Amino acid sequence: MKALLALEDGTIFHGRSFTGHGETVGEMVFNTSMSGYQEILTDPSYCGQMVTMTYPLIGSYGVNEEDVESDRIQVRALLVKEYQEYPSNYRSQRSLADYLKTNGIPGVEGIDTRALTKHIRVQGAMKAALSTRDLDPDSLVEKAQHAPDMVGRDLVKEVTRDEPVLWQNGRPAKIEGGLDHFEWPEKPGCFRVVAMDYGVKYNILRSLEDRGCTVLVMPAGTKSESINRLDPDGLFLSNGPGDPAAVPYAVETIRDQIGRRPIFGICLGHQLLGLALGGKSFKLKFGHRGGNQPVKDLKTGKVEITSQNHGFCVDMESLKDPDIELSHINLNDRTLEGLVHRKLPILSVQYHPEASPGPHDASYLFDRFLGLMMDDA
Repeated sequence: MKALLALEDGTIFHGRSFTGHGETVGEMVFNTSMSGYQEILTDPSYCGQMVTMTYPLIGSYGVNEEDVESDRIQVRALLVKEYQEYPSNYRSQRSLADYLKTNGIPGVEGIDTRALTKHIRVQGAMKAALSTRDLDPDSLVEKAQHAPDMVGRDLVKEVTRDEPVLWQNGRPAKIEGGLDHFEWPEKPGCFRVVAMDYGVKYNILRSLEDRGCTVLVMPAGTKSESINRLDPDGLFLSNGPGDPAAVPYAVETIRDQIGRRPIFGICLGHQLLGLALGGKSFKLKFGHRGGNQPVKDLKTGKVEITSQNHGFCVDMESLKDPDIELSHINLNDRTLEGLVHRKLPILSVQYHPEASPGPHDASYLFDRFLGLMMDDA
């Protein structure tokens, strides 16, 4: 079945659908990971985006019920060079095509993914339209041009949860009686963490739970007063999609929480913390997405191979407080990858320490957060 991809600058790519008819629009981005497509598909940070994989063969190990980062597929479409129709892996429970089709997400193969990636690297990430129904290039380019922009768009509202949940045994658990009747479980020696859900990945919550934390996951719109009533030992700011400047309500809550308790932010949480500290953000040309980004920890001098997924960045020059210190830097483009505060228990990184590309290069960051809570106790 023929499929057409049109970029907003008029560039056209031809492919064929392996999931049936479909049409969608979104920002076109690429990911350089060789595996992990199921985690990528379900990462809420990809909300509003179509993803192309630079690795040519996708689908070979199928899909299972465990390797998910949220409760649904978040991408608008998946574009690959070659789809593997018959998966072979002992953990596989269904094919990638079946997984996408069941969730109504277009999957297209036969795309010249190398040419598409090179085009985005030169011209920058841009809006796109994908269709098996509308094969008129001019019509599809017009649809791409009229697609919503990422800048100034609040996508957090599309991925955050409606109600608080307690993270237990690797899964979200409903709070009986609601938050008004919530009491922290009695677990001696365990830290109580409120995790703000801006599009949180499950493996972040697993990483906190594995370290003995009791994690209460709260909707993105939660006010500072509600967090104060819960009186957690620490506040975690999650990853998420889109432009941090378009989420002022989160910035306001974080700003009020600074200095009250230890704070740890990842990805969008890091960006929101940067804005709350008085900084500004900007959109990267084509973003960082993949499992091979080199980042230097300026405290230890060690270089980590990190997993990343973001299209915006905090401008370090905009942070005027002399007590805010750059802790990590991207060795590809020298952009800001981490912040600490010299006087307050604050830690944040732009990349994903839970995603295990190293595979354990960055997991120590969760232990640093525990250390901040221990020192604050």
